[in-house]
Amino acid sequence: MMISVLQSLILQIAMNWIEQEKKETETAKQAYMAEHCSPPDMSGDQAALMELCKKLHAAIDKIDDERYDAEAKVQKADKEIEDLKIKVVDLIGVKKPALKKVRMSADTMLQALLGSKHKVTMDLRANLKQVKKEVKEEPTEAVGDWRKNIEDKADRKKMFEAS
Repeated sequence: MMISVLQSLILQIAMNWIEQEKKETETAKQAYMAEHCSPPDMSGDQAALMELCKKLHAAIDKIDDERYDAEAKVQKADKEIEDLKIKVVDLIGVKKPALKKVRMSADTMLQALLGSKHKVTMDLRANLKQVKKEVKEEPTEAVGDWRKNIEDKADRKKMFEAS
């Protein structure tokens, strides 16, 4: 309760400061305009007023050109600054922090990631199926003379060619 009262009081003071700052900037602007820009002389005929408008347009164009040039210079300088920052990083290089070797089991790693609330076990071997290996016995006949096997196959080939 006390905090909200303090917050509202601080906000009210800040709003008063902002309003006061706006009034000060407005008066400073008016003082600058009165000092540097004399009120236009509206007396005279239409030709004199048109000449005054042409002068004002020329002054506005000149100021716009200067503003554009200044913006271009600022953008160029910003681009150079960014390029130099990139070059500095390239020259220095990215420093990799020295990492410590940590021996941690999968259970403790998961517990660190998920928090102490979760009990997760990573006993992967418990879920595996037990499979018995069957030993295939190769026929001992294949170990015999290889020429004999080729002759048998040649006989078969002749049998298929004949039919």
